[in-house]
Amino acid sequence: MEKHILIAEDSSVIQNLTRKVLEQQAYSIAIAKNGQQVLDAIEENEFDLVLMDINMPIIDGMECSRQIRAMENKKKASIPIIAITGNAKNYTMDDFRSVGINEFLQKPLDFDELVAVVKRFTS
Repeated sequence: MEKHILIAEDSSVIQNLTRKVLEQQAYSIAIAKNGQQVLDAIEENEFDLVLMDINMPIIDGMECSRQIRAMENKKKASIPIIAITGNAKNYTMDDFRSVGINEFLQKPLDFDELVAVVKRFTS
């Protein structure tokens, strides 16, 4: 069964690379460019995983993750969230966990690691 992944990322370069890599693994991909689009997409669709850029316009990835975890729909509120950040040194894993992020990947992305982490959370 096809898994649906939401890529929350404002950089079109990273979006496109990530999409290509994951589509080759037979995932279905949706894109959101800011935190508000992420929340709207999750309200309207079912996703198996969110790849969450931390530095996004309108609502950043930390606040966006917090709001997902607060959703009334328990299934949506428990979607695995993987943070993607170029500023990991500004955060600890405890910071990420405190807003409900399950795992984080450092930019520039290692696509083998990305695929391994995505598989771990969607299988």
